[in-house]
Amino acid sequence: MKIKNSLKSLRGRHRENRIVRRKGRLYVINKTNRKFKARQG
Repeated sequence: MKIKNSLKSLRGRHRENRIVRRKGRLYVINKTNRKFKARQG
């Protein structure tokens, strides 16, 4: 999982990336290709 200040660029790496808010943090998740995970730090 990558930890970044801005997730906007990471969301564009794959067309199925979604930005999700969980427990006050922003995450990028991808159901089909799980290597595109990221968290805003």
